[in-house]
Amino acid sequence: MASSDPSADHTLGQRVLREHVASVYDTYIVSTLTHMAFVVVFGCIIYSQLRNLSLLFWIGGLVIADIYVFFTPRWTPLRPARESAYWARKISRMVTLVSMITAVVPWLIVPYDNLPMTSLLMAVIVGSCARAAQSLWPLKSALFGYTLPMSLGLITALAWQGDGLHLFLAAAGAAYLLLTLRAGIGQHRLLTESLMLRFENEALAARLGEQIAATERASEEKTRFLGTASHDLRQPLHAIALFGAALENELRDRPEGRNAERLMRAVNALGASLDTMLDVSRLDAGVITPVPQPVQLDALFLPLNHTFSARAEQKQLQLRVRASGLWVHSDPQLLHRMLSNLMDNALKYTAHGGVTVIARERGDSVWVEVRDTGIGIAAEQSGRIFEEFYQINNPGRDRSRGLGIGLSIVQRLSRLLGHPVQMHSRPGRGTHFRVVLPAARAQAGGLLPSSFPSETADASQQAPQRRVAAPLPGRVLLLDDELEIREAMMGLLRSHAIDAHAVADEAGAAAALQKAHGEGRPFDLLLCDYRLADGVDGLDAGLRLSQGPGEGRAEIPLLLITGETSPARLQRVRESQVPVLFKPVVAAALLQAMAELTAAKPAAEPSLIDV
Repeated sequence: MASSDPSADHTLGQRVLREHVASVYDTYIVSTLTHMAFVVVFGCIIYSQLRNLSLLFWIGGLVIADIYVFFTPRWTPLRPARESAYWARKISRMVTLVSMITAVVPWLIVPYDNLPMTSLLMAVIVGSCARAAQSLWPLKSALFGYTLPMSLGLITALAWQGDGLHLFLAAAGAAYLLLTLRAGIGQHRLLTESLMLRFENEALAARLGEQIAATERASEEKTRFLGTASHDLRQPLHAIALFGAALENELRDRPEGRNAERLMRAVNALGASLDTMLDVSRLDAGVITPVPQPVQLDALFLPLNHTFSARAEQKQLQLRVRASGLWVHSDPQLLHRMLSNLMDNALKYTAHGGVTVIARERGDSVWVEVRDTGIGIAAEQSGRIFEEFYQINNPGRDRSRGLGIGLSIVQRLSRLLGHPVQMHSRPGRGTHFRVVLPAARAQAGGLLPSSFPSETADASQQAPQRRVAAPLPGRVLLLDDELEIREAMMGLLRSHAIDAHAVADEAGAAAALQKAHGEGRPFDLLLCDYRLADGVDGLDAGLRLSQGPGEGRAEIPLLLITGETSPARLQRVRESQVPVLFKPVVAAALLQAMAELTAAKPAAEPSLIDV
């Protein structure tokens, strides 16, 4: 792959050359010592046959050259890549020097017209060229420097004799030289290309790793941004919800009460949108733990049908939820959420026809399918529909179509529960979602429809329909650093005849608890915000305060209220097992939680109550 960056090409070339130099120097010491020993043995054999004193000088010259090659500074892996060209030139000069000295020996042997010695010389030179060529393939300059001088010395010495036999041997030597060089050039090219491919793949892998790390950082930053933005939005919205609930309670049965009801519907709708984003954070944080059990699908389908039938009728669509008599092994609440999100999505994008929900048994599995006759999903968009905030054909961000998080939650729940979700769609014809669940044996009784939520919205939206059964606490202490929230909470609690006291920090809360204990009028409940001023951790502060003042330290029920949505903090809250409500808190949900905690409070010891 060619690069358009010259500096990148230069760096790549240096790395390739460094590998070539390393390959040649890998056999440097062994090759030098072997060559020195062979020169001495071969020279002595030739001298014993020809008795030519010039051979002794040739042997001496080659041994001296080998000694120089052996002791001269050489390349090591510690050398930087930028010096590779220098070491390539140096070893090329050294092998060329050895080859030029070797090129003299044919002129000392061939003129003697001793065919056995000439044949031995040819075998030695040809073998030496073949062996050296393989080790010198990585460096073409060294390959040519070693093979050309000694081969040309042999070829010219043979041709100089002029007779047919020597000319034939010269031609054979020339042909062998050409073949050797051609093979060496080809091998050099293959080695270079393989190294370039290797380094390019390493660079691609490194860039891919950087992109993955950048994507992970972006995802973490997105989560932090959503957590911060959600918290900052929830704070004023929480105050609005509390003020609105108090106003609604005061204006009940009056004409102005209708405006208060409309206000609270708008606040609840905005809170539901924020809670949808909170669901994503909960799933990412791992604070939702599934409880798999046998689930009767018909008992799950019935409330789904009740929930969406009115909406389908309003859009003049047919909704068919077919009974099957099948059982599956799953978490009923989370499975209900998965299917409700799929049905909600199907109704949003269907203008004509209808939506069908069916279950089919397939071996050890059960397929729950949600089919619609809506706009469908194009192939190029199918990979994005499970992304957060991605919506098909909604460039204007029509609020009636939601936030585009429903299918993202479906995917997260699919992974959490181990229920694969498959999708098939044809643009203009509709979409078919399939949830693959493990089959289960039918159980006696089974889950009743009331076991599932009757609304698709979160608990905060369902809360207005709840009734506070248990009595409310008589005295409540609120710890929150924001003045508006303290005033709004005081107004709401006092409108329900609760004696409420609000403080801004832990020291004020400790003083209020101590004073209440001394007066014999202890608080029945402690409400604490998670994030307090100056970075104080409300969970830690609430746990310390809930131990109560005085020697007896009667424990006070603690209810945590937070606008936090960061996964790490959600996980910490879950591990603490402290009851928690997420801002904006609907008044009915707050009062219900307060009543339940008060009812669960253990009876106080007589010695701790002043009469």
